Amino acid sequence: MKLGTSSPLAHESAEEWAAKHRSLGLEAINFHLTCEDDPSAVDEYVKKAAKYGLVIAEVGVWRNTLDPDEEEREKAIRYAAGQLALADRIGARCCVNILGARGSRWDGAYRENYLEETWELGVETIRRIIDEVNPKNTWFTIESMPWMIPDGPDSYLNLLEAVDRDRFAVHLDVFNWMTTPVRYFFNEEFIDECFEKLGRYTKSCHLKDVCMEGDYTVHFRETYPGGGGIDLPHLIRRAEETDPDMPFIIEHLSSDEEYLSSIRYVRSLFSPE
Repeated sequence: MKLGTSSPLAHESAEEWAAKHRSLGLEAINFHLTCEDDPSAVDEYVKKAAKYGLVIAEVGVWRNTLDPDEEEREKAIRYAAGQLALADRIGARCCVNILGARGSRWDGAYRENYLEETWELGVETIRRIIDEVNPKNTWFTIESMPWMIPDGPDSYLNLLEAVDRDRFAVHLDVFNWMTTPVRYFFNEEFIDECFEKLGRYTKSCHLKDVCMEGDYTVHFRETYPGGGGIDLPHLIRRAEETDPDMPFIIEHLSSDEEYLSSIRYVRSLFSPE
């Protein structure tokens, strides 16, 4: 496992950024510069990451390439292609986005997300982005999500088959798929299923936790590593069986202090007694 965070952590230079990550025992980073930033700044961060042995796990897109507004959709697609080209240039393990939502919220839950026409548009859009860039050093991936495709391992396998591009792979966030009591209470078995079906295609993973609340009807809450009911050591072991260098990126915390606390917790899971 190569642990990292979705936060660049407070820093004033590329040197400080890379040195700080390494001093915390981190070995992976989420690349926070974009295709719209100064290429010389991008190169400086890439150089320092290499100096300190940091794997660039992910270049994020986080734009709605299925936006119902066609003008906004085209903007998102252009940005996604730019980010994929950046990921390819800097040798990131993957460029990641969500499939997209058919409503006003870019990552929202809508009935239209599950229509056949949305599936077809999503497949066409992924192909278009990959074909435009023709990456050689990275993969385009779609993050697993709770209320849009792909919403389970079989759904992702179907998407891989439909897109049919060598440079299309998997970004695995099993926490986003904890959407039923059975998956939650038997999460070890569900994690096994995910890696049995998708492990060989997986380029990067997110790391957090999920807590099932006791209120009706069913309510799952995302939380910090260790704050929920998911067997994190089992998840990490299964990933390492697939790839000993699998990146795990801690995400969605609100401060550097919370990230540092989570880093300590995750590292403690594998410390000798």
